[in-house]
Amino acid sequence: MITGIKRDHLRFKQIVKGKIKQNLKKYISQGELIGRQGKDYVSIPVNQIDLPRFKFGKRQQGGVGQGEGAPGTPLGPGEDPAQQQQAGNTPGQHAMEVEVTLAELAQMLGDELALPRIEPKGQGSINSSKYKFTGINNVGPNSLRHAKRTFKQALKRQITTGMYDPNDPVIIPTKRDARYKAWKKVEKPENNAVIIYMMDVSGSMGDEQKEIVRTESFWIDTWLRSQYNSIDIRYIIHDASAREVDQDTFYHTRESGGTLISSAYKLCNEIIDKEYPSSEWNIYALHFSDGDNWSGEDTKLCVELLKVELLPKVNQFCYGQVESRYGSGQFIKDLLEHFKDEERLVTSKIESKEAIYRSLKEFLGKGR
Repeated sequence: MITGIKRDHLRFKQIVKGKIKQNLKKYISQGELIGRQGKDYVSIPVNQIDLPRFKFGKRQQGGVGQGEGAPGTPLGPGEDPAQQQQAGNTPGQHAMEVEVTLAELAQMLGDELALPRIEPKGQGSINSSKYKFTGINNVGPNSLRHAKRTFKQALKRQITTGMYDPNDPVIIPTKRDARYKAWKKVEKPENNAVIIYMMDVSGSMGDEQKEIVRTESFWIDTWLRSQYNSIDIRYIIHDASAREVDQDTFYHTRESGGTLISSAYKLCNEIIDKEYPSSEWNIYALHFSDGDNWSGEDTKLCVELLKVELLPKVNQFCYGQVESRYGSGQFIKDLLEHFKDEERLVTSKIESKEAIYRSLKEFLGKGR
C-alpha cells in the first residue's frame, strides 16, 4: 500500500524527470553536467518548480511589529525611504539541485534520441559472482532461516509423535526443526566493452574544440555504460606522434606540432591486439580531430589501417570532426570517399556545442 507521503514523493520525482526531459537538449549542448557527476549520480539544477512558501496575510491584523508609526517611518539607520525601490510583487525563480542516477539519465537520453538497444557480441573475460539459493539445509545462520519450512517440519514432528492437538493447534519449533536456505556461488561471464578515445592535440585544436569533445564523450560514456556490465576506457592523444594518457591529460594537453593521424590508429590497433580480443570484447573507437592531416600519404595509410586492421575488430569506429578556424576539414571527406557504404564507420561534423545533440544521434543511432 502506497501512503500519501510516498505517493506525493513519487509524483514529485515524476515532475522532476519531466522537467529534466524538457531541458535535456540544453543539458546535452551546454555540458554543465560533467562537473556535477559523482560515482553513480548527476546533480542537475532544475528551474521552475513551485516550492511551498509563506504568504503574507492582510495588514492590520496585529502581531509582531504592530504599533505606533506611519508607513515610511524609518526604523533605524538606513537609506532614505524616498530613494528605496518599491518591493516587487512577483515570485522569484526557484532553482533546485536534484540528483538523478546515471542509469536514469541514460534512459532519458535513449528516449530523447530514440536510440536502439545495443546487442553485445561475445563474452567478456571478466566474471561476475552471484549467490543463488538452491535448496534447504538443516544448519545455517538465523538470517537465512526459512520460516515456512521450519514450521512445516515442526508440524510434521508433532503429528508423528502424537503431540499435535487439532483443537489447540499450537506449533512450537525446536532447534532440530529449524531449516535454512542453502546457496551457492555462481560465476557468470559478462558482456564487456572498451571505449578507446583518440584526439588530435596539435596547435589547431583549441580549448573550445576540446570542451566539445569532452561533452560528447560524457554522453557517449553514459549511454554505453547503461548497455554493458563493465566498460574499460582508454585515452590516446596525438600530434605527429601518439601516446596513451589518463583522462585528465587527455582533455588538457595542447601541443604545437604537426598532425599524423596514422600514429593514433597504429597505437589503437596495438592496444586492441594486446588486451582486447575482438571475439570477446565489444570495441568502440572514437577519434576527434579538426580534419587536418600532415599529408595525403598519411591519409592513405589511415585508410589502409581502417580497412585491414581496425574495422574488422570493432563494433563501431566513430570519427567526429570538430570545426576549427585553423583546420582544413579534409579528413572527413577522405573517409566518406573510401567508406561510403561501411556501416561500422560513422562520421559526424560537429560545428559547435549545439551540434552535439545531432552528433550523438549519428554515433549511437545504429545500435551497434
